[in-house]
This record gives sequence, structure tokens and C-alpha cells, in this order.
Amino acid sequence: MADGTRAIFSALDNAKTQVYHFKAIVIAGMGFFTDAYDLFCITAVTKLLGRLYYYDPSLSKPGALPDNVNNAITGVALCGTLAGQLFFGWLGDKLGRKKVYGITLITMVGCALMSGFSFGSTAQSVMTSLCFFRFWLGFGIGGDYPLSAVIMSEYANQKTRGGFIAAVFAMQGIGILVAGAVAMFVSKSFLVAYPAPDFLTDRVLSTQPQGDFVWRIVLMFGAVPAVLTYYWRMKMPETARFTALVEGDHKKAAADMAKVLEKDIHVHDSKPPISGKSNNSYGLFSREFMKRHGLHLVGTSTTWFLLDIAFYSLQLTQKDVYPAIGLLPKAATLNAIEEVYRISRSMFLVALFATVPGYWFTVFLIDKIGRSVIQLGGFLLMSIFMAIVGFRYGDLRGEKTNCDVNSTKEFCGGNTKLFAILYGLTFFFANFGPNSTTFIVPAELFPARFRSTCHGISAAAGKAGAIIGAFVVQSYTLHTDSDGIRRAIIGLSVVNLTGFFFTFLVPETKGRSLEEISGEDKSFNAEIVPNVEMV
Repeated sequence: MADGTRAIFSALDNAKTQVYHFKAIVIAGMGFFTDAYDLFCITAVTKLLGRLYYYDPSLSKPGALPDNVNNAITGVALCGTLAGQLFFGWLGDKLGRKKVYGITLITMVGCALMSGFSFGSTAQSVMTSLCFFRFWLGFGIGGDYPLSAVIMSEYANQKTRGGFIAAVFAMQGIGILVAGAVAMFVSKSFLVAYPAPDFLTDRVLSTQPQGDFVWRIVLMFGAVPAVLTYYWRMKMPETARFTALVEGDHKKAAADMAKVLEKDIHVHDSKPPISGKSNNSYGLFSREFMKRHGLHLVGTSTTWFLLDIAFYSLQLTQKDVYPAIGLLPKAATLNAIEEVYRISRSMFLVALFATVPGYWFTVFLIDKIGRSVIQLGGFLLMSIFMAIVGFRYGDLRGEKTNCDVNSTKEFCGGNTKLFAILYGLTFFFANFGPNSTTFIVPAELFPARFRSTCHGISAAAGKAGAIIGAFVVQSYTLHTDSDGIRRAIIGLSVVNLTGFFFTFLVPETKGRSLEEISGEDKSFNAEIVPNVEMV
């Protein structure tokens, strides 16, 4: 590596933590806040959509989404996210991180608003419109994964890099929390303003027309944080590592670094400006790439894939799990907007006490105990807790066979508190575990010119797992008895255990510079040798 280039990166790696680092965390993190909000707010309103658009008066029971529609609404954004991760990940290495960053945000803002404006004269046309806009919303969200991770990794110093990237990703937990809070606030406001009928049957079967405003407001709110951060994203400089290692412009890299470190940096070239790209110019998926990084990419992709099968199966089926464990009354006793309020309140509580703390445990401990330990421990404990729930499913729920013969309850005698604790611990160790580390490590392992692309590939593999969770696992749990659900949970436990073993393909990155991890410190020979002076 050229001495000047080495000096630039050394200054970044050894820089003291300062205001700009925290500013970058907030700017990049608000994208993830928006991502999580947009992806998971749909859980709070899915059942309301069924009551609004698929109510059949002749059946004398609340309406419900057909299975194919339910799967499409919850899964189509994941399909868009997968496509966006691959496309924007590749584009981020071609055009630069900053240029692509604004495109993803505009896409997210526009499609979040249009999701709320989904139009049509029939239920089918409204759902089709909603799925169309949620696909493109997911496409924009997908771009935020590789770009936010790579930007933060390339801005951060060596000592606290893992914590900084984890803090960006931790905003996902805040987004899930706020998704529950917003849905809870909006639905409660409408309940107060438009009370449901007093008579039980009327209250359950009636769906106030105001319910149509509830789900639209909840979905459209996702545009607000994205709009608020657009200006600051456009003010962020390009990362010095991309500018120096990919574009070969050392003067601009030094100038960009000066903005980050708040120091004057002067570069004097010993030659006229010419291409400073690496002589180590092997291509993506070339034999040399596969020799150096092939197993790394397999490791980051498979672990993210396996994690997301379990993680998204849990997230997207919350609306069905809550009634089963006693956190939510059965739909047959609730008005449509009341049901939104109860589901969103349960989402909020699980996020507050299980999901969010897991993310922040990672932030504070990842640079102390390392990525591998957190990921291995998370996968293993998730597997154990899900195995307990699976093997003791009937006992924990207290199925009717255990009840008094005169009992009219569907479930009784079970330990729903223990069920809720085990369910919450699974979320906690997902986030203080592989859900965080699978995002962090791909932003550190690969060379700068492939970093965004490889992160996008790894993230897309994760979304492929999430799609399996949305379309396969969710469908299976909707159409099976308790024994089938028990088998599904045990199967997810095995998936987590498999992720535990694939983690050994991923090396530890704690305490090393990005160039040391990727091998660029040994193989990069720039044609320009600039002199760097820091004031």
C-alpha cells in the first residue's frame, strides 16, 4: 500500500471518537429506523385489512385475508428488499456510496407515502396496489443495508468500529418499537373519537369505516423520518476509503477525511494525478477472489440466510402468536380497531423488553468480546429456547386436553408466562447475536471495491431466508394443528443450530483495520505516492 494511502487510513483507524462519528450513526441509523418501521408496521394492520376488505356478512364472523393475499402483503416487501440489496450493493461499488445513498432514501419516502394511498374500487385492486408499492418500498430499503453498513465501517475508527456499525443497525430495534407505538397511538385515537357499539356481536363484527384511515396513516408515517434525514445524507462526504482505493483520488480522499476528523490534511503528489487503482485487480468471483474470500462470502451469506428464516418467521407471525400465549384476546371478542391496538401494544412490549435491549447489548460488547462469540452464543441460545418451546409446546399453551371436562376455554392450565419469557429470550439473543453480527461482519471482511456488493449479496441471502419465513413457514403455521406448529418451531431450532456451525467459516474481525482484514494492506500498490501532512 502506498505510504500516503496508508497514512490516510491510519489516521482514520486511530482517530478519537468525536461528534462526527455520532452524527454519522444518527444519519445512517435513521435509514435503518425507517427500514424496520416500514417492514414491520404491516404486522399491526394485516388483520385490519382482512376485516375491512374481506368481511362476509353471511358468515357472522370477522373478515380475514385469504392466505395468498396475507403472504403477498407481508412478503412482497422482502422480495423488493432482496432485489434492492443486490442492485444497490453493486451500484454502491460502481458509483460511490454517497451518490447511491440519496436514491434509496427518495425511493423509500415516495413508496411509503404511496402505500398509504393504495387505491382501487375492489378489495383485489387495493391489495394489488398495496403490494406494488410495498415491493418498491422494499427495493429502496434493500439499498440501505449495504450502503449504511459500508459507510459506517469506512468512517469508523479501528477500536470502536464494531460498536458504531452495531449502533446503526440497533436503530432497527427502535424502528420496530416505534412501529408498535405509532399503530397503538393511531388506533387508540380512533377508538376514543369513534367508540365501537356496546353490544358484543355488533362490536366484534362491525368494522368502522374509520379503520381505513388507521392502516393508511400507520403505513405513511414511515416517510417522516426518511424526509427528515435526506438533507444530512446529502451533506455527508464520500468515504475516504472508496475515494482512495476505488477511485484512486488521494487528494479528495484526504479532503473527505478532513471533514470527518475535523483536521486540515494536505496531500502533495509526487506525480501528476493518474489512476491510483490497485494493481491487485482480480475481479469479483474470479479464481483469486474465491481463493481469498470465497469461504468468507459463503459464511456471511449462509449464516444470514439461516438466521432470517427463524427471525422473520417469529416477527411476521407475532399477530398469531400473541393470542396463543395469552397476550392478546381472541379476534372473536374484539372490534377491528381494538384488535390493531392490542396487537400493536404487544409488539411494543416485546420490542421494549426483548428486541431493543438485545441490539444495545451488542453495541456495548461487540468490540470487547468479538463478533464470533456473540454470533455463536446467539445462534446456540436461540436454538435452545426454540427447542424448549417446541418440545413443550402443548404443556406451555395448556391445550384443551389438559382442562377440566366442563371447561369452555380453548386453552387453559398452560404456563403462558413461561411461553412469553422464552419467546422474548429468543428475540433478545437474536439481536444480541446473529441478527446484528451478520450485518456487521460483511462490511468489514471484503476489499473496498467489492465491499458494498458482497454485503448486498450476504444481505440478499438473508432476505431469501426471510421470504421462506414469510411464504413457507407462515403458510404452514396457518394451516396446521398444534402438533404441526410444534414441529415447525423445532425445525426452526435446527435451522439456528445449523447457523451455529456455519459461523466457523467467518473469521473474527475485532481489533484489525479494514485493509488488514481484506488483505489490501499487502497487495495494494498505488501508482501515486502522495505526501500527507496533518495539521
